[in-house]
Amino acid sequence: MTSLDGLDLAALDRHLRAAGIPRTGELRGEFISGGRSNLTFLVFDDASKWVLRRPPLHGLTPSAHDMGREYRVVAALADSPVPVARAVTMRDDDSVLGAPFQMVEYVAGNVVRSRAELDALGGPEVVSACVDSLIRVLVDLHEVDPSAVGLSDFGKPSGYLERQVRRWGSQWQHVRLADDPRDGDVERLHAELADAVPEQSRTSIVHGDYRIDNTILDSGDPTVVRAVLDWEMSTLGDPLSDAALMCVHRDPALNLILNEETAWTAPQMPSADELAHRYSVMSGNELAHWEFQMALGYFKLAIIAAGIDFRRRMAADTPDNDDRAGQAVAVLIARGLQTLA
Repeated sequence: MTSLDGLDLAALDRHLRAAGIPRTGELRGEFISGGRSNLTFLVFDDASKWVLRRPPLHGLTPSAHDMGREYRVVAALADSPVPVARAVTMRDDDSVLGAPFQMVEYVAGNVVRSRAELDALGGPEVVSACVDSLIRVLVDLHEVDPSAVGLSDFGKPSGYLERQVRRWGSQWQHVRLADDPRDGDVERLHAELADAVPEQSRTSIVHGDYRIDNTILDSGDPTVVRAVLDWEMSTLGDPLSDAALMCVHRDPALNLILNEETAWTAPQMPSADELAHRYSVMSGNELAHWEFQMALGYFKLAIIAAGIDFRRRMAADTPDNDDRAGQAVAVLIARGLQTLA
């Protein structure tokens, strides 16, 4: 039995057996992705496959990477119209892996991250139909009654937008540089958002980071969404904020954060305005205070980019010289200011 950084297979094996989770043969693991965000591993034996997620090894910020919340919402949505992987086990302490973790059943399919993978889906009609399916799933999520799935206490039912502005403004203080040259613009956008907070449209479950690469598509039919992934930012909140963040993710500045030409920013994808229109039509809801919602989305992503750069700089060894996530902060803050102008 071998170990991977952040994944102690022997300790995990003992936990699975103690929890009564069926096991067949040696437990193995493979690293899938992570480092800047949650670490994701494929874990498998001779009969079963699971996906395990845990926080990164370095540079955690307060309230980040909440394994318990992610696991709870996936378990709650198991019988809803929203496709999710079956919940298997989780720990919200460091007793097994030295950090909290959650594990779900492996779902076969395609995760489309790059433009090459998007191109492989098919022509413009296929991509458009795939986007419609993705938006339909987001609308379905926003239509789930939190009380009906046991999530009435998953977040406060009101005041979400105020809390988001406050939370991300506070998070900046944890990830900024000393004498940060971006302070002025960040504080300006934060102040303008605080002054412009509208009434919440309504309350729903929100994903908090929805885009194509946080889903699994069917291998044979890319218009079928097999599972929605990465629920670590989920809570009860304003569904329009969730939809706006999906549209903000369409901005090419996101390529700086992820260091690649991503699928969601590809030219063949609908524009942010078209994504917003499709969401409005499918949900039957007007996009009230849309400029605020979009600017808040840009603010969130700017602080997330700063957090990614913070963890790079906090790495135990000498940090690499890839400052593209750090460069994205100023770009995204500028976008937010332009949106509110």
